[in-house]
Amino acid sequence: MTQPGSIAATTADEPRVRTAAPLAGSPESPTTHHPSRLFIWPVRIYWEDTDAGGVVYHARYLHFLERARTEWLRARGHGQQQLREEDGIVFVVHRMELDFNAPARLDDLLVASVEVVESRSASFTVRQTLRREGEEKILLDARVRIACLDAARFRPRPIPEHLIEGITKT
Repeated sequence: MTQPGSIAATTADEPRVRTAAPLAGSPESPTTHHPSRLFIWPVRIYWEDTDAGGVVYHARYLHFLERARTEWLRARGHGQQQLREEDGIVFVVHRMELDFNAPARLDDLLVASVEVVESRSASFTVRQTLRREGEEKILLDARVRIACLDAARFRPRPIPEHLIEGITKT
């Protein structure tokens, strides 16, 4: 059984969702943090992700975060193509803040997390972390604001009501 604040390994076919405890250094204080559902997705580091020294190139972290967010959304029953075709919306990154704390290296198995920390009518913010599987140390800590846009006009629009519960609520 996974304890709050610990990371559980998973395969690409079995994402893990668990109740999250506040992490050290998180913007939420223990007195104001409410437990939420934390989505976990595995990431393997391949040669193509690294520089000549076997260290992950900084821009590749964005790929890992994007894949985890896409799989998080899919696990909630909302594929991005489906959202465009059926709801006429797309979700786009509006703002991203990254803290690079330690490097990932060739052949590392990382766990990427996604947790909604704020929601608004036309956007929501997630906290994402990358850690080595089985370790508590955060290699990368990200805060990502996702905007909802009308797919045809690429203008902001409210998140459809039928999606709010599955996407922005815990």
